Amino acid sequence: MLAFLEVVKAGSFTAAGARLAVAKSVISDRVRNLENALGVELLRRTTRKVTPTERGQEFFDRMAPLVQAMADAVDAASDAEGPLTGRLRMTAPISFGMEYLTPVITAFARQHSELEIALDFDDRAVDIIGQGYDLALRIGRLSDSALMARKLCDSDRVVCCSPDYARAHGRPKTLDDLLQHATIDYANAHASRLWSFSPDKPGGTPRTVETRSRIVVNNGEAMRDMAIAGLGIIVLPRFIVAKALQSGDLIEALPPESTGVTPLPDAIYAVYPPVRHMPRKLRAMLDHLAASFAGTPPWLARGSKPALKKARR
Repeated sequence: MLAFLEVVKAGSFTAAGARLAVAKSVISDRVRNLENALGVELLRRTTRKVTPTERGQEFFDRMAPLVQAMADAVDAASDAEGPLTGRLRMTAPISFGMEYLTPVITAFARQHSELEIALDFDDRAVDIIGQGYDLALRIGRLSDSALMARKLCDSDRVVCCSPDYARAHGRPKTLDDLLQHATIDYANAHASRLWSFSPDKPGGTPRTVETRSRIVVNNGEAMRDMAIAGLGIIVLPRFIVAKALQSGDLIEALPPESTGVTPLPDAIYAVYPPVRHMPRKLRAMLDHLAASFAGTPPWLARGSKPALKKARR
């Protein structure tokens, strides 16, 4: 049963085997045995992917909540003072996850040696309920959804370019000036949401700019590196560009103190499906994340004032 559920969530026998820590052949045999016992084909297999049949999808939709409820019941009935056990599945954006989340999860894993943790890095906003995740980190301004959310910290954004770009093209002095510049945009967010700025007066409407996208990329670190190479202007979370600003590889293209222009800030949230009885492992992870990012965020705590770096000749 678990093998089938994991194959549907992961989309392949190989990925399901990795998640359950067993060989691909074992997963295949278990699913085949389940199909034989039920007398129905549950999965459609091709050389490229594995997808549920109509009957398989119906079976998954009925069984996945029941299996999760059983896991939650076992967790709730366990000794509240005992070690955390079972498995916790998480997903997080790549750039933030690699740089700042990994050490936080490492510390948690050391404290709870009997707990299995599956951490997937993906810049897309995955369906955490449909794909069986316990927890996801989201960065941005949350839209209404059925998910529960716990805010971890604020995340301001910065408009940047390289000193070389500023030397060759100048820096915009107003939002309208941005229209004359090449920008590097993020593929996983609409441009109007990406290039959104604080109102020009209290209580006003946030301002947006339809920029001229020269390059569109689906990863923040790639955007940062292209901006360092002088290919255009970017707007990114400070946690991605903090080191480059400190070293002088990037400079602020629209300094708020001189232009009065501030990108709308984001926040970093831990989101999770609504649960009647929150599992101890989930509550412990949420508390650990909140404590880890309380106070000054690490990308600000590490830094000093940005270095002054002249444009390269």
